[in-house]
Amino acid sequence: MNVALIIAGGSGHRMRQEIPKQFLNVYDKPVIVYTLEGFQRHPEIDAIEVVCLEGWSEMLWAYAHQFDIDKLKWVTPGGETAQESIRNGVFALRDICGAEDIVVIHDGIRPMVEEFVLSDVLIKCRQYGNAVTSLPYNEQIFLVGDGESTERYIPRDTLRRVSTPQAYRYDKLLWAYERAFAEGIGIQTSTYANTLMVDLGEKLYFAAGSDKNIKLTTKDDFELFKCYMKMERDAWLK
Repeated sequence: MNVALIIAGGSGHRMRQEIPKQFLNVYDKPVIVYTLEGFQRHPEIDAIEVVCLEGWSEMLWAYAHQFDIDKLKWVTPGGETAQESIRNGVFALRDICGAEDIVVIHDGIRPMVEEFVLSDVLIKCRQYGNAVTSLPYNEQIFLVGDGESTERYIPRDTLRRVSTPQAYRYDKLLWAYERAFAEGIGIQTSTYANTLMVDLGEKLYFAAGSDKNIKLTTKDDFELFKCYMKMERDAWLK
């Protein structure tokens, strides 16, 4: 079984909106619904769990009914941090998932996950036990020297940009979150499942990514998302 674990527990303070950004409407549809539709359409996703911001669960169920998201099976309360939300979602699957089942973790505010990205992360996870969506890094990265200058850079061919979706065998994911929270390893505010795994000594494997897979953090991100939604590829572009 392949379960999508969608993290939608954020309050979106940085957007300064009264409504959490995952529930903001874009062209008469909430962001979280766009995200869920990507997993609903994928033939290899069997069920969806959403870790939801407190007070918004009933709204989420209503949207799922309205937009025919029938793969949504469970809604779990979020935590204070992303790591706590992921933990809550992982622990809620204890009596549902078997050891070899795959859990695909994804940000609820990344509404443009493409089928080939989901397919590759599942393929790689079946092969290696985990897989993280990634892309090459195309900008130059320099290390700060005295604050105003630098003499060192990091070769960009040694870097990868990693985001969600990320896929893990359930037994390894459960083990990781039980140990991490018991021992206080890899659960700082800015960390995620991938960094937690590395902090626990695990090797991660790269899967395909897409530049369309943007995270809606700022108002400019929302404008870019709207542009993507209206974009039509020119015929001469191969």
